[in-house]
Amino acid sequence: MARGGGWGRSLALLALLLIAGAAIYELVTWPDVGVLAKRDPESTAFLERWRARERAAGRPGAATLRPVPWSRIADELKLAVVVAEDIDFFSHRGFATAEMRTALEKAMAERKAPRGASTLTQQLAKNLFLSPARNPWRKAKEALLTRQLERRLSKRRILELYLNVVELGPGVWGVEPAARRYFGKSAAAVSGHQAAQLAAALPRPSQWHPGVASRGYLRAVARVEARMAQAGWVLREIRAAR
Repeated sequence: MARGGGWGRSLALLALLLIAGAAIYELVTWPDVGVLAKRDPESTAFLERWRARERAAGRPGAATLRPVPWSRIADELKLAVVVAEDIDFFSHRGFATAEMRTALEKAMAERKAPRGASTLTQQLAKNLFLSPARNPWRKAKEALLTRQLERRLSKRRILELYLNVVELGPGVWGVEPAARRYFGKSAAAVSGHQAAQLAAALPRPSQWHPGVASRGYLRAVARVEARMAQAGWVLREIRAAR
């Protein structure tokens, strides 16, 4: 009995050491969200994953971020992204509880893992620092980082960062490269229709982007344009953002 008890204590101690080691690692490597208030990221977790996949396939994987400031992004483009992905962005604190509840109820009814209901802030946290994995620990880290982003950064800065790092076509990262690639103009000069085309690419950037003629993508563009026409209050929030 004593020998068994000794093994049990040893295993418990080992488990505690592993947990402590994991906790220390997370503390040491945890991102400093505050620096993003004034500094643009040089890369993101999602971009690095894309580069690794491209190089593994024998391709250059040379895409980089080309961030532009808030003033050099058309208001129509900001509006299109907000109404497409998170229409309550300016009124929540990082989490859209009503949408999360709806997603959970639907998932339970269909006996599937919940999808969707991610706010722009949650998407930014995931893009910058995490992976697309859907395990509980990754989701917990996303929630903590989302809360930090909302506390340390303004809504204007969160949206500005988001617009500059998201994938808007195969290997096209951020609104400035996307506007140049698809329309031959800057992100400041895109029209409302062009903005809707870019925003509609967000759910499936590898398949949906300007120039694609799939019915699903074209329907998504039309939905974004319809929301833009009805969301004058969001445009006012964007123009008032500081």
